Amino acid sequence: MELKIGKHWIGENHPTYFIADIAANHDGDLNRALELIRLAAEAGANAAKFQNFRGPEIVSDYGFSHMNAQVSHQAKWKKSVTQVYDEASVPFDWTPILKEACEKVGIDYFSSPYDFEATDHLDPYVPAYKIGSGDITWLEACLHMAKKGKPVLLATGASTIGEVQQAVDAILAVNPQLVLMQCNTNYTAADGNFDNIHLNVLKTYHQIWPDLILGLSDHTHGHATVLGAVALGARVIEKHFTDDNDREGPDHAFAMNPKSWAEMVENTRQLERALGSANKFVTNNEKETVVVQRRCLRAARAIEAGETLSRELIDVLRPATPGAIMPYEIDQVVGLKALTALEKGQELRWTDLGN
Repeated sequence: MELKIGKHWIGENHPTYFIADIAANHDGDLNRALELIRLAAEAGANAAKFQNFRGPEIVSDYGFSHMNAQVSHQAKWKKSVTQVYDEASVPFDWTPILKEACEKVGIDYFSSPYDFEATDHLDPYVPAYKIGSGDITWLEACLHMAKKGKPVLLATGASTIGEVQQAVDAILAVNPQLVLMQCNTNYTAADGNFDNIHLNVLKTYHQIWPDLILGLSDHTHGHATVLGAVALGARVIEKHFTDDNDREGPDHAFAMNPKSWAEMVENTRQLERALGSANKFVTNNEKETVVVQRRCLRAARAIEAGETLSRELIDVLRPATPGAIMPYEIDQVVGLKALTALEKGQELRWTDLGN
């Protein structure tokens, strides 16, 4: 299967599609958002993605204020959860400006909408929708996006295979253009997250849905998970993007920066080249080594014309001179006679031997 997002074809036989999730890293500043788009494009991103949410439409102030304490990565936030979401929201009037900025630098623009109004607002501007892991059980929102008829990217962090199955079945019933993305929704940038990303889930997804395009929405540091996912068949990679990991904000610490992003893309492009073909054959750059590293049959000493070849008269040595008899044919050579005199070390050829 293959699908198209903007100007990019995505599928098994196409290059990996890199999504720079700018998310909340604009820090409420439109000019920062525009600068991050430019930097992401320069670093090799194929798309810049934002998140369209509004505090009251995504979190319950009552719910979070009545928790004993903020937990997980939110425990480090100096502001309340609702205040952070309010300040990180992307105003609707930014949308055409962000899209134009992406078009100007040659990358795709799309977003993760977190309510129905945001989904409808984005529809004229985006070539695809991303469903965040937290909404995998909100099927009516998933379907509202899927019914727009555009590619849908579904992240599956913090979910069971049953929940994934439920969401995938619902989406595929109305829209076959689905990218299924493995994800671990821990945003602490801790080294222990490598023990929880479970890239082998991609194998399971491929077994259950062999025709789906797979991806990875990742929050680990470095490049190991991305390279592993691509090797396992992922063709869409989403990582958070910032210009400075030391900035204060919910997503800066675990995001990629321009330098690490460019390294990730370069390493992945090298991996794609290295994965190559599933067919086993002698490649163009190996043809000389077929001669110099392989062996052929050679005279162990000077052999006179008419002399019968015993095993002791045959050496198996490099190089494998073109036209010489190969080692796996040695049993057929023993007992034959030399038709001409052979020098010590000379390769044996069928034209030189007879009964």
